[in-house]
Amino acid sequence: MAPHPKLLAIPLAALVLAAPGLGRSAPMPGPPLGPKDIDRLPATAPTATAAYGSDPLQHGELRLPPGKGPFPVAVVIHGGCWTKGYATARNTAPLASALAKAGVATWNIEYRQVGDPGGGWPGTYQDWAAATDHLRVLAKQHSLDLDRVVAVGHSAGAHAALWVAGRRRLPRDSEIRGASPLQLRGAVAIDGPVDLLDALAIDAQVCGRAVIAPLMGGTPADQPRRFAEGSPAQLLPFGVPQHLVQSSVLRPEHAEAYRRRAERAGDRIHLIALPGRMHFNMIAPIDPTYTAVEQAVLEALASP
Repeated sequence: MAPHPKLLAIPLAALVLAAPGLGRSAPMPGPPLGPKDIDRLPATAPTATAAYGSDPLQHGELRLPPGKGPFPVAVVIHGGCWTKGYATARNTAPLASALAKAGVATWNIEYRQVGDPGGGWPGTYQDWAAATDHLRVLAKQHSLDLDRVVAVGHSAGAHAALWVAGRRRLPRDSEIRGASPLQLRGAVAIDGPVDLLDALAIDAQVCGRAVIAPLMGGTPADQPRRFAEGSPAQLLPFGVPQHLVQSSVLRPEHAEAYRRRAERAGDRIHLIALPGRMHFNMIAPIDPTYTAVEQAVLEALASP
C-alpha cells in the first residue's frame, strides 16, 4: 500500500515519538520523498537474478554482502497498493542494496499484482510464498543461512512480510500456504497494513481507490475464508518476533490493536513510531529515518 499523492502533501508533524519496545527515539526525517524519488536512488547491481516461477513477473534480485558467508537473508517485498502501476521491485532496490552493505543478503522480489494476469487472489499470495521458499534453491548456489531469514516489506509489502512470516499457521489445504513454508526468524513491517479488516476503512483514502476488495476478490462478507487466511492479524500467533514501523499508512490505533492482540497470543512485538507523513523516506538509505529500519532488520535477525 502506498499513499495517494494527496497524502504526501500533509505537513510533517513536529512531534518525535519514542519507540515502544526498543527504548530509543525516532530520528527526524529529511525533506519529503515520493515513490519516484526512491526509484531514482542508486542501487547496486544484483549478485544474481533468478526466476521462482514461469510468469515474467515471478523473479527476484539476490544481493550478497562482501565476504564468504553464510549470510543471513532478508526477503524484501515492495509495496504499491497490491496493484499494477504503483510500484515495482525497483522501489525497494535501494533498501535491498543498503541491507547487503550492512551484511544481510537480500532477495528483492517482484510478484503479480491486481491488474497483472494471475494477480490478486490467489496469485499474489502464491507469489509471495513461492518466492520465499525459492531461497532453498538459491542456497544451493549461494552462501545463505536459511536458519536466519526475515521478511521485510514496505507499505502493502509490510502486509506481505507479516503474512509470509505467519503462513505456516494456515491449514494444509489452503491454496496460498505452499507445500512446505520456510521457517522465518521474524518480520519487519514498514508502515503498512497489519489487519486487512482495519485497512478496508482507509484503503481508498490511502491509494486513491479501493484496492483490498479487488485483491481479495470480494468483501469479508463475500470471502470470509480469504480474509481469515490472508490477513496477518487473523493468523496470530506467528511464534516469531515482529517489528512494526508506524508512520502514516499504519495508523497508531491499528498498530496498537495489533500489538495487543499479538502479545496476548504470545508473540513479541516491537513498535517503532516515526514522525510525520514520511512514508517513503524510511526506505531511502540517504534519510535519517532509514537507520531505524535497518536496526529493526538486524535485531529481527538476531532474535533467538
